Amino acid sequence: MDVLRVILTVAFIFVCMALVVLVLMQEGKSAGLGAISGAAETYWGKNKGRSMEGRLVKITKVLAVLFMILAMVLNLNVF
Repeated sequence: MDVLRVILTVAFIFVCMALVVLVLMQEGKSAGLGAISGAAETYWGKNKGRSMEGRLVKITKVLAVLFMILAMVLNLNVF
């Protein structure tokens, strides 16, 4: 069982590092003064889910769920 724990720990560390990198790659959510006049509602603002930023958000959500699952599994005293 020690081998499985080591494999899960290495996967957990990899997920942690990938999560940090993905969060740092994302843009800030503050719209600034452009939100007052409605300038934030452009073509790129409406189709953000199809852009690289949208993919980063989806991957971040998947990695966050994987992070939580791995943390719970590693916390079990079964190993």
